[in-house]
Amino acid sequence: MTLSSPRGPEPSRPAALRRIAAVLSLPAGLIGLLLGAPAAQAHHMMDLLHLKATPLTGLISGLLHPVIGPDHLLFLMALALVGLRRRLFWMLSLLATGLLGSATGLLLPGLPGSEALVSLSLVAVGLVLFDRLPAAVLVPAFALHGYALSGAVLGWSTAPLTTYLLGLLLSQAALLLVSLTVLRRFADQLAPRGRQLLASALIGIGAAWTWSALVG
Repeated sequence: MTLSSPRGPEPSRPAALRRIAAVLSLPAGLIGLLLGAPAAQAHHMMDLLHLKATPLTGLISGLLHPVIGPDHLLFLMALALVGLRRRLFWMLSLLATGLLGSATGLLLPGLPGSEALVSLSLVAVGLVLFDRLPAAVLVPAFALHGYALSGAVLGWSTAPLTTYLLGLLLSQAALLLVSLTVLRRFADQLAPRGRQLLASALIGIGAAWTWSALVG
């Protein structure tokens, strides 16, 4: 016997898909705007505003850096889709690994092809959503993003560097948690076809950006 739901009729799957598309529309719009911007502007507020490195500007730069970098922003949003089936501890381990990657980038900068690998991580997220790769591959992928984010602050003194890393941690944690909270509301209503479309879009965007980084 089927019991009726006390919450009333459930939203249709197309409606749920439109809601998730609306959630992702803000980063998609930012990405569209930033694709035409110079690389320095799309990756570092310090260069854009011609600011000097101080503890305050370091914190502001760390808070905004993940937001204005289109590849990193989309990666964070996509991780929330994977995180729908994971515990909170998995998200916390990603953040810790990202900080470790940033520390590695400060000590051993200049990894060849790091920008292309960062874009390729979007392909990895899509393949995880397709269940073609284990979610564990996203941990080193997040470390790679942390590594890339450290390149803009090489040579900074200890105080602004510390606040920059703190800003990165807070910003990335907030983006992951907000994305996860919003998307989790509609997870049960999202058809498998909708997840496949989102995964395909991530693979296409990641492949295009990887090719651009390699030939640019």
